[in-house]
Amino acid sequence: MIVLNQKPLSMAELKDHIKNIEEKKNLEDYLKAFTKLKKDKAEALAKDIHALNNPKIKEEQVIKVVDFLPKTQEEVNKIFIDATLSEEEANAVVEIVKKY
Repeated sequence: MIVLNQKPLSMAELKDHIKNIEEKKNLEDYLKAFTKLKKDKAEALAKDIHALNNPKIKEEQVIKVVDFLPKTQEEVNKIFIDATLSEEEANAVVEIVKKY
């Protein structure tokens, strides 16, 4: 297999992309069990987090927030292991997630 492109995807986005993959049953079952948002809501949540314009927040972390929907500052900090968010920054993420 040749990797042509590498981009972090939320599970919601992945569900949309696997429609073209032949042997997808196991992946579909996994995504059905663990995907919490529809694709449009996942994209809107990612956009809202990007709107914070915080340079500490990387794309991979945005995707994890979309996938896990952290409810507390502690849960946010588990996602941002390599970047220390202030209490205010973590709470801003939590407040955005609450909308979804």
